[in-house]
Amino acid sequence: MYPRANVLGIVTRNKRILVEEQTGKHSKGTGFYYRPIGGTIELGEHSQETLIREFQEELGVQITIKSHVKCIENIYKIDENIGHEITQIYLVDLNNPNLYEQERFEVNEGEKITYAQWISVTDFELGQRILYPNGLTELLIDIT
Repeated sequence: MYPRANVLGIVTRNKRILVEEQTGKHSKGTGFYYRPIGGTIELGEHSQETLIREFQEELGVQITIKSHVKCIENIYKIDENIGHEITQIYLVDLNNPNLYEQERFEVNEGEKITYAQWISVTDFELGQRILYPNGLTELLIDIT
C-alpha cells in the first residue's frame, strides 16, 4: 500500500466548520467521526482542481478557494491495517451565500449517501466529536 494524496476544503461559519458525518471503524475505535469535504487527487490533477470537483460531485455546489493552509501527513492504523494520507488543506468559500443558512447537506459518493453539517470547532477541541485527519483540530483552532 502506498500513501494516498488527497485534499480537503475548510468552510467556516461562526466558529463552525462544514464536515461530513461518517460511521464505522476508524483509528480511534468504532462509531461516528467527521471529515471536511474533499477527496483523492487523481493522477495529473492539481489539488485545487480536485477540491472544486469534489464539492461539485459530493454536494452539488460551487466553491472559491481562498488560500492554501497546510499539508498534513497522517499515518494511522485501523485494526492491523496501516493507512497513510498526505492531505492538502485549503480554506474555501461557498459561492452561493444562501448555503451558509442550510444546516444539513446530502453528500453523494456513488452509491453511498451521507450528510454534512456545521459542527463547532470546540466540539472537536474538547474531544466530544472525532475529526480526521489527525492534526486538523489543532490547525482549526488557529484559523477559525
